[in-house]
Amino acid sequence: MKKNKTSVDDINRGIYDIVDKEDHSYKSKKGLSNDIVIEISKKKKEPKWMLEHRLKSLEIYNQKPMPTWGADLKDLRVEDIIYYLKPNTEMKENWDDVPDYIKNTFDRLGIPKAERESLAGVGAQYDSEVVYHNVNKELIKQGVIYTDIETALKEHEDIVKKYFMTLIRNIDHKFAALHGAVWSGGSFVYVPKGVHVKMPLQSYFRLNAKEAGQFEHTLIIVEEGASLHFIEGCSAPKYSSQALHAGAVELFVKKGAKLRYSTVENWSRNMYNLNTKRAVVDEKGTIEWVSGSFGSKVSMLYPMSILRGEYARAEFTGITFASTGQYLDTGAKVVHAAPYTSSTINSKSISKNGGIAFYRGLLKVAKNAHHVKSNVNCESLMLDNISKSDTVPIIELMNDDVDIGHEAKIGRISDETIYYLMQRGISEEEAKAMIVRGFVEPITKELPLEYAVELNNLINLELEGTIG
Repeated sequence: MKKNKTSVDDINRGIYDIVDKEDHSYKSKKGLSNDIVIEISKKKKEPKWMLEHRLKSLEIYNQKPMPTWGADLKDLRVEDIIYYLKPNTEMKENWDDVPDYIKNTFDRLGIPKAERESLAGVGAQYDSEVVYHNVNKELIKQGVIYTDIETALKEHEDIVKKYFMTLIRNIDHKFAALHGAVWSGGSFVYVPKGVHVKMPLQSYFRLNAKEAGQFEHTLIIVEEGASLHFIEGCSAPKYSSQALHAGAVELFVKKGAKLRYSTVENWSRNMYNLNTKRAVVDEKGTIEWVSGSFGSKVSMLYPMSILRGEYARAEFTGITFASTGQYLDTGAKVVHAAPYTSSTINSKSISKNGGIAFYRGLLKVAKNAHHVKSNVNCESLMLDNISKSDTVPIIELMNDDVDIGHEAKIGRISDETIYYLMQRGISEEEAKAMIVRGFVEPITKELPLEYAVELNNLINLELEGTIG
């Protein structure tokens, strides 16, 4: 019998592919069971309600079928995944105290340097646990809480209990239930009323171990009139075996508040990236998503904004890059649940060497949500004639008093433009690279400089060996 190929050849991504020797104080067995879920909760010394939530989530996970409406998940062997790996260290607040092999990894990725130069705080997660956390002392004085979610559960249990998995529920879909059962690590941010955090906070998630899963939970509450820019970065080295990422991001933006959530995901090409992100926005609040999605064998990711207060606003700007053996099924969802709300979606995708980039979006306007304005723009660029790109933008309007615009473009890289540039002494390789960089510029200009550079570097890595 012919054996199905379950791994995807990866490009050489330099610093992102350096693998550390594994050193864990605890490593669960492969697969999922009540015993493993109980052991995770016990290791974290959680309250009883959280253990009950985990076990209920596992029960729901076991009942729900594998989704079949999107990317092909039949090769995902959930029984071969290791669901919890605790590094052989506790969380440190001093960078010098972090074990050298972990410190060197984050040094190579430039995390401490970014913290010193442009960030107000950093959290660094390694496999299943946060190993370093630090926040600017001035922010602490202003009442800002930024910590790992395990610490938040101990020190601010009432807030965590009020919000945790209320926006992404364990009954929503199979991988939300999985997350509810085995979540570990992640970030908790609370910005008090009227406080403006002027420099971004960042969490970086590094999955080092082989055949592992990462299930971090991000919970951010920005109170009335406050503002925050939060950045997440993710990466994993390449292996020939599968890995799974099923994180959850819950964002609560209160009246008149503003949250910008930026992320650059850079997974190896054997990763199943089945992540869920949602924001709920109150009156005159604003959520801005900036998203760069690279790597993974399969991605299914559709950040959702629920505009439940009048004059609430959402903006989504995203880029995905799919190559050989990759199926990146991404997009954005907006639910207009109140009058005078507005949204803008700008989604771009690039596909090459047979990669599949799929845009799947939802724009929904509730019956009471009159005077809504929305504009959806999705563009796909194919670098050859064997790659594929599809768009499925769904629009559900429950009333007529709305102003909706939609535009979709799918096309190959223009031979005329290449020829035009080559006539001016530019090589074909550089001409194509220039076109791609121009295509993604609207996204890179929305990112802080360090992350715009990283995104450009990732695009250059993807283009190597393709163009010319």
